[in-house]
Amino acid sequence: MPAWTDQLRFAYQPVVNLTTGSVAALEILARPERGDVLAQAHRSPALDVELAALGIRHAAHRETLLPLQVNLFAATAAEFPELSALRAAVSAAGRRPCEVTVDLTGPYTHVPAGALLEAVAGLRADGFRICADGVGDGDIPLRLLGDLAPDIIKLDASLCTDLDVRPGRAAVVRMVRQLCDELGGLLAVEGVETERSYAAVRRAGAQLGQGHLFAPPARRPAAEVFVPAQIPPAAPVPPAPSASAASTASSVSAAPFVSPAPSKSAGPVAGREPAGGGTSEAGGGLEAGGVAAGGVAAGPPVAQFVQPAALLPVTASAEEVRSRLTGLPDVSGVLLVDADGVPVRAVDRNRFLLSLSGRYGHALYADRPALRLGDRPRTVGADATAWEVLDVIADGDRDRTGDDVAVVDGRGRCIGVVHLADILRALAESRVEEAARLNPLTRLPGSDAVNAEVDRRLAQGRAVAVSWLDVDGFKQVNDGAGFAAGDELIRSVGAALARAASGDAACRVGHIGGDDFLVLTDPDGLDAVAAAVLDVPWSAGGRPVTLSLATVVCPAGTVTGHAEAAAALAPLKKAAKGLSGASWVLSRHGSAHQEVRRGRPTGTTTSTTGPASAGSTYQPASGYPGGRAPMAYTKEPHRREEQGRKEHGHGEHGREEHGREELPAPH
Repeated sequence: MPAWTDQLRFAYQPVVNLTTGSVAALEILARPERGDVLAQAHRSPALDVELAALGIRHAAHRETLLPLQVNLFAATAAEFPELSALRAAVSAAGRRPCEVTVDLTGPYTHVPAGALLEAVAGLRADGFRICADGVGDGDIPLRLLGDLAPDIIKLDASLCTDLDVRPGRAAVVRMVRQLCDELGGLLAVEGVETERSYAAVRRAGAQLGQGHLFAPPARRPAAEVFVPAQIPPAAPVPPAPSASAASTASSVSAAPFVSPAPSKSAGPVAGREPAGGGTSEAGGGLEAGGVAAGGVAAGPPVAQFVQPAALLPVTASAEEVRSRLTGLPDVSGVLLVDADGVPVRAVDRNRFLLSLSGRYGHALYADRPALRLGDRPRTVGADATAWEVLDVIADGDRDRTGDDVAVVDGRGRCIGVVHLADILRALAESRVEEAARLNPLTRLPGSDAVNAEVDRRLAQGRAVAVSWLDVDGFKQVNDGAGFAAGDELIRSVGAALARAASGDAACRVGHIGGDDFLVLTDPDGLDAVAAAVLDVPWSAGGRPVTLSLATVVCPAGTVTGHAEAAAALAPLKKAAKGLSGASWVLSRHGSAHQEVRRGRPTGTTTSTTGPASAGSTYQPASGYPGGRAPMAYTKEPHRREEQGRKEHGHGEHGREEHGREELPAPH
C-alpha cells in the first residue's frame, strides 16, 4: 500500500433529510494530515479513484451501513469511466451500488462532455447515484447540468449564506429547486450553520442539508444530529427534532436519496431509468382527500420521506434476523432481498419477535429461513406520492397497517423505505396548507396554482389554452337577489367547472375570487369546458343569469409565462362582455382575429329559455299576463357598472380589487 495512505484520515458528515429530520447519508471527506493529496488527485485521475475507494473501505470498518457519498472529480469520471477500484471497493465492503452516491466536482472547463455523460450512464446502469456538487460557485455549464440530470444538485455553501437577507440568492435557490423537480432530482445545500440559515434554506425549497448545525465532520459517524424544532412557516413538512445516524442503524441498505421520475417532457438523460410504480400527470383541481379532479392521487412525493432500509439476503436465517432486530431497537423491520436487491419478503419486528418468543418458538424457527416468517412486501415506485402510499397501506391487512412500505426503482430494486408516521405528518401538514389556498366558497384553488401550472407547461414546450370565466352583472345579482343567492350561484358554477375538469387529466380550474374563474386546458379540451358552463341555464333568485368566457390559445413557444397570457386575455374578456347572452370569445396569441363562438351582438333579441333568474338590468317582455314577465338581463347596461361590481362584491365571494384586466395575483 502506498506510504501516503499512512498520513490520510477520513471524516464523515451527515446529510440530513430536511423533511423528516433523519440522516439520509454520510459524505466521506478525505483529510490528509500532511501534504496536499487532494491537489495531487486533481492532477492524477488514478489517485482520485483510489481516494474514493479508500473512503469506501474505511467506512466498512466504522460500523455504519448508512448510504455513502464519495467525491470524484468530473475529469476523473470522464477519463476513467470504468472506475474499477471504486467498484471493487464497493463490492468488497458488502455494499450495493445503489447505496453509493458519486459526488462529481469541478472544474468542468476542459472536461469532454460526451465522455462524462457516457461514464455517468455506465454508473447509473450499475445502480450508482449521481450528485452534481458545488453548483453555484463552480463552472458547470447549465447545458451540461441539464444533460446530466443528477439525482442530487448540491449547492455550494457560498450561495446559501444569508438567504434571508439576500432575496436574489433565495430566488436562485428556488430556481434550482424548480430545475430539480423538472429533472427528477433533489436539492441539497451545504453550509447550514445556524437555525436562521436552516429556516431560510427550507423556505427556499431545499430538501437535503449539511452543515455544522446538524453535525460537523467527525472521524466517527455521528450518533445523533441536531435538527431545530422550530418549523419555518413555509416548510411543507415539519422535521423531527432529532435523528439517529449510522452507528446505530446497522445493515441499512438503500439509496441515500430517491429522486422522483423526470417529467414527461424531459428527454433522455445520462443513463437514467424512470422509476416504477408512479402515476401519470394529475388533472383538475384538488378536491377533498387530496385527490386531483382527474382521479389521480396528489400530495407530497414519496421521495421526500425515504429512509434507509434494513436489508438481508433472502437466504438469511431467523436467528440472523433476530440478531439484527434486537441489536437495533430503532429498526422496525427487515427486508429480505434477492441477489439483485429486489424485495422478496418483509419481516416486521413485532410479529417476528412475538413468533420467536412463544413456546418452542426459538427452537422451531431459529435455524430455519426467515422467509417463512415474512410477509409479502408492500412496494411503491420512487415517483409515487404520499397518498399512493396510504392507498397501498389501506389495501393490505389491518394488522400490517404500521408496516414500512418499500420504495423501488424502475428495476424493482429496493432503494429505501417510508414510515407511516412520516407520511401522515406530511399529509396533515399539506392538507392544512391546501385548505388555506382553497376558496372557502367553492373549495377550488386560487389563481396561483393555475398560474404555476401554466408556467410549468410552457417551460416544457406545450401548447396551452387559458380561459377567464365570470358572471354577467354579478353586482346586480347580489343587489337584487341577495348575497346568499349570489353565493349559491358561484358555488354552482365552481362545481360545474370541477365536474368538467374531472374528466380531463390536463384541465386545471381555479377560483380567482368573486365571480371570476380561471381555467387551463389543452387546446383540444376547450369545447367540453365551454359546454359545461355556457350551454346550460343559470339562475339566481328566480331570474336568468348569463356567463362570459374569454380564451387565449398559446401555441408552443409563443409565450414565456402566465403574465403574457393574462395580457392577451384582457381584450378578449372585454369583447365577450360586449355580446348578449352566454358568450365566448377566443383568439390565438399574437393574432388580431377574435373568434366569437357564443353570444350575439348587443341589441339582438331572442327568447329567454330555461329557469327564470335574477341579475342585471330589467327588460320587460310583452305577452305575459298583466303585462309583467320575469326579468332578463343584457350586458350593455351592466358593463357600465363593471367597476362597481368588482369593488362591492358581497358574501364569501367578494373581491378586494376591481377593474383588473390580467390574471389576478394569487388568492
